[in-house]
Amino acid sequence: MSRSLFAELKRRNVFKAGVAYLALGWIVTQVSSTVAPLLHLPDWIGAVVLWIGVLAFPFVIMFSWIYEITPEGLKRESEVDRSSSITHVTSRRLDHIIIGLLVLAIGLFVFDRFGAHRSGAAASGEAGAPPAVSAGPSAAPAAPTATPTEPETSDHSIAVLPFVDMSQAKDQEYFSDGISEELLNLLAKMPQLHVAARTSSFSFKGKEVPIPEIARTLLVANVLEGSVRKSGDHVRITAQLIRAADGYHLWSETYDRKLDDIFTIQDEISAKVVEQLKVTLLGAAPKVRATDPRAYALYLQARELGRQQKTDAFRDSDKLYQQALAIDPRYAPALRGLAENFTHKTQLGMIPGQEGFARARETIEKALAIDPDYAPAHSLLGVIALNGEHDLAGAAQHLERALALAPGDVDVLRNAGVFLSILGRLDESLPLYEAIVRHDPVNSSAFYNMSITERYAGQWDAAIASARTALSLSPGRGQGHMQLAMALLLKGDAAGAHIEIEQETSDIWREISMPMVYCALGRNTDADDAFAGLIARYQKDGPFNIAHDYAFCGNADKAFEWLDKALADKDAGLSEIAAENLFAKIHSDPRWLPFLRKIGMAPEQLAKIEFKVTLPKEW
Repeated sequence: MSRSLFAELKRRNVFKAGVAYLALGWIVTQVSSTVAPLLHLPDWIGAVVLWIGVLAFPFVIMFSWIYEITPEGLKRESEVDRSSSITHVTSRRLDHIIIGLLVLAIGLFVFDRFGAHRSGAAASGEAGAPPAVSAGPSAAPAAPTATPTEPETSDHSIAVLPFVDMSQAKDQEYFSDGISEELLNLLAKMPQLHVAARTSSFSFKGKEVPIPEIARTLLVANVLEGSVRKSGDHVRITAQLIRAADGYHLWSETYDRKLDDIFTIQDEISAKVVEQLKVTLLGAAPKVRATDPRAYALYLQARELGRQQKTDAFRDSDKLYQQALAIDPRYAPALRGLAENFTHKTQLGMIPGQEGFARARETIEKALAIDPDYAPAHSLLGVIALNGEHDLAGAAQHLERALALAPGDVDVLRNAGVFLSILGRLDESLPLYEAIVRHDPVNSSAFYNMSITERYAGQWDAAIASARTALSLSPGRGQGHMQLAMALLLKGDAAGAHIEIEQETSDIWREISMPMVYCALGRNTDADDAFAGLIARYQKDGPFNIAHDYAFCGNADKAFEWLDKALADKDAGLSEIAAENLFAKIHSDPRWLPFLRKIGMAPEQLAKIEFKVTLPKEW
């Protein structure tokens, strides 16, 4: 460019017009990206605004070159006498406009990064801070009534809240929840970090609770929240790390990428969290398990459906897992999810016991063949060995392997607690559950399992308190009222047990419990009728449960008759027989110990099973 051309461009304010246009364009794109989600505008609006701005830029430059502002109005530059030109005045005005636009742009940037969300208040749009967890006013989860003394909160502690689904149709919740859970699992693999478990973090979903209150409940110093907007093969993820004490944003970032980059984004977010919390890693940071993005989306949807524990949901979940595996046959999490569906359907009586556990084992062994160090697969195989095969030594081996690979995984530890209870080592399982609920204070399943163990130990009041806590955290959970009723029954409160069992949401468990309640109330005719109905409907699926009903009611002959049927059918419930104190009335029967020895559950046989749980140091 010659000096004369440069000088002429400068004289005509072409450069300043271009700078002012670019500043205005940046402001327009930021505002549109914030307003579009609120107005439920389609995803392509942002791209259209950007392209309009880009295409208009050459015309702005040409316009500023050809035309000039004069006291008489807009004229072509060639028609203006140089002696009467006021381009120097226009230049000063453009300076003021540029300064104003830059101040506004900086203000928007600061607001976007640091001011959009304080102390859990909902923000106005996706480009800034997304809503924390708000879907209308609601009370926070009830404070656990049986939680032991709370530990001090570490600066290296964090909760990952469920990311908000910001897609236009609001139909990608499974995807936004899945991204949150994968991030949580990734951070939990770092032993230097204390990460609140999924059940606790996700208990705040859809509840308008301030960040400091969430942090106090979960015993963490920091909270990671965000939003996900998925459209076709494009995804926008906004994440922000908040220091709970003062609501200060330690870090925030928005990622606009193709779906192919979803795993890279998760790795980048976890790396930023580690960096901001000043965590020193002893080795390389763990990476998310990658697969084809199409398989990943199917997997997340299948996992969410499987958790509904309903017949139709299981059917749809199985199909989605199969579709994911058709795309990536070596995706171990999908194999594990499919195997878990088989075990749950078997335990709920949807599949015959032997068939269900055999299919579950076949599937989970494929996952372990792909990744021998996949902790969730070892944990599930331990459950299959215990309930489906009555292989205590095999269950111990797989659970110990899972604990070695993932010592802080709450689900693995909970399975270990169940196994300790079944072995009769209640003095070991109870402290383990106490540690779990300290770490994961709103985990209804942990309180439920702790209630069973306390009942096994004869601690009726503690069992009742833990069962009530589990129900307060998850009012609609199946077996919740049943478990509370059993503790009340064994304490001697038959009337209270009757009230609770009438509220049980699971038909099968309500029917299983009613004969015992009627026996305790002295309503023998009603008990006989309840037994008849139970046997008519569940003689194939519940011989073990029918046996403990008869044992509780004092009919030893019937109890052993049904125990023999349970043995012939390889009923999964037999794994619980040594600890289950609903059989207490027949413990003195001369047939009791021989039967336990026949199935490998006598005290001396259980004592030979080597199994030990060591909690992580940070717990």
